Amino acid sequence: MTRTHRTVLLSEAVEALQIQPDGHYIDGTFGRGGHSRAILARLSPRGRLTVFDKDPQAIAVAEALAAEDARVTVRHDSFAALAALPPASADGVLLDLGVSSPQLDDPARGFSFRHDGPLDMRMDPTRGASAAEWLATATVAEMTEVIRDYGEERFAAQIAKAIDRRRQERGPIRTTAELAEIVAGAVKTREPGKDPATRTFQAIRIHINAELEALQQALNAALVVLRTGGRLVVISFHSLEDRLVKRFMTAHARAAVDRRAPMVEPPPPLLAQLSRTMPTPQEVAANPRARSAVMRAATRTAAVRRAPQARGGWR
Repeated sequence: MTRTHRTVLLSEAVEALQIQPDGHYIDGTFGRGGHSRAILARLSPRGRLTVFDKDPQAIAVAEALAAEDARVTVRHDSFAALAALPPASADGVLLDLGVSSPQLDDPARGFSFRHDGPLDMRMDPTRGASAAEWLATATVAEMTEVIRDYGEERFAAQIAKAIDRRRQERGPIRTTAELAEIVAGAVKTREPGKDPATRTFQAIRIHINAELEALQQALNAALVVLRTGGRLVVISFHSLEDRLVKRFMTAHARAAVDRRAPMVEPPPPLLAQLSRTMPTPQEVAANPRARSAVMRAATRTAAVRRAPQARGGWR
């Protein structure tokens, strides 16, 4: 059953951005436009909103909105492309990570083991290799590494070997149901209330879409794109994303001491961490997919003279 998409932490995210009516804001993951519409409601006729998304279906919704509202600029691209925007040109950047309900609930997209469909998993199905194509050629070692590192799955080696056996015996794995069945047979113990395929599907999706690499690039770019005093707001939905965001914000909230010149006063930190926000019990009850969400916010505190280094990686 297809669910209506509910924007997670809608009011909290918009409040954290501290919208300036004449400002320029970036929604790095337009989705179905919940956050974008809330931002537009607070902008004056002179305000601007730039939206990014990789998903063609999301872009179609965004372009319809832009046709009605001249303040909106649409970019069919990953939020990693923030780096193409002019330096110090934005008053706020919002990144709402993860997969939307329409993507999860559409069997043709192949994101969910709850619906049988083509094993695709691409955010943009017009670009790159699908999950099925990757699984057809990946080595056991490559599959083990992806499932272990991106899914935090302790049975990664067993799952990778089971996938390889299945390929040799019956050919390529083409559907979500086939992959879920293989994983269920390889995972010997199950977490209460969690399907054994959860971690494997997450891992393969993250790998196929290069999600953590794109997030790191987007965070680095946000430091350059934001004006001093601008806000960076990120909503994460699993521990790998949140860990990366936390480490990034913490690293750039400290003064960078140059060990080669210890007597030179270090430049000021680039960020000031503001808050960590979780959904309320009421929001989780109304939208169970909000239960794992974590929102972190920070303020841009000093001008960047050069592109920041990728401090605070996910590992």
